[in-house]
Amino acid sequence: MPTSEMPTFETLLLETENGICTLTINRPDKLNALNQKVLSELEEAFVWIQKAEDVRAVIVTGSGEKAFVAGADIKELSGLDAITGRDLAINGQRIFSGIENCTKPVIALVNGYALGGGSELALACHVRIATENVVFGLPEVSLGLIPGYGGTQRLTRVVGKGKAMELVLTGRMIKSDEALGLGLANSVAGSKGEAMAQAVEMLSKMMKNGPVALAKAIEAINASENGKDAGYQSEADLFGSLCATEDFKEGTSAFLEKRKPSFSGK
Repeated sequence: MPTSEMPTFETLLLETENGICTLTINRPDKLNALNQKVLSELEEAFVWIQKAEDVRAVIVTGSGEKAFVAGADIKELSGLDAITGRDLAINGQRIFSGIENCTKPVIALVNGYALGGGSELALACHVRIATENVVFGLPEVSLGLIPGYGGTQRLTRVVGKGKAMELVLTGRMIKSDEALGLGLANSVAGSKGEAMAQAVEMLSKMMKNGPVALAKAIEAINASENGKDAGYQSEADLFGSLCATEDFKEGTSAFLEKRKPSFSGK
């Protein structure tokens, strides 16, 4: 079945080539800042990506050279109270969890400023490739807030509790070399074009593998945050389920027959 018609958005650009969907947040005049419209369209885009059979992987980036996402729309935030603020955070967490749990590999191509919600969006993606001019930061405490879209949780898992405490409590911004050293960035490229080439190369390697296996691997790795025993149990259950798939039979047969596998995604 072919992919359904690609949706169009006010704040996002989607382009698909060779199985890779590039999703660009397109508010360059606002440094691609997240507002409720962007969040709503991000959710809609990933619902389509999840269903689109011709899409095997995703690159998320920001338009222009200055910013990936420079943060949230402060004008929107300024009118929040305790109830609307909690609702906003829950909604953002749900949308970013949808990205984290996408069954197709998602790479964040992080260029320029990735502040606040921008860092949180990058953290929700499975892999992060940064440009040399990248600036990561969670400066919400300078506004009298904390990260609300899962940043306190995901940053802690990626860089450890002590470093997450330091970065969140100071609001300090970090550049590409430190981000790479902390594991916040998987790799660093000299330019946005080079970063895109790295992302396409990495996803192309991933897409050579069984799509069902990729989906279950993502699910198993994400289950690690549920605690050691639950994570191991999830891994065993998912491993067992893959043994009943056509892709498993094809992959093992191809190995034994010394040929390249032809996966069906079933």
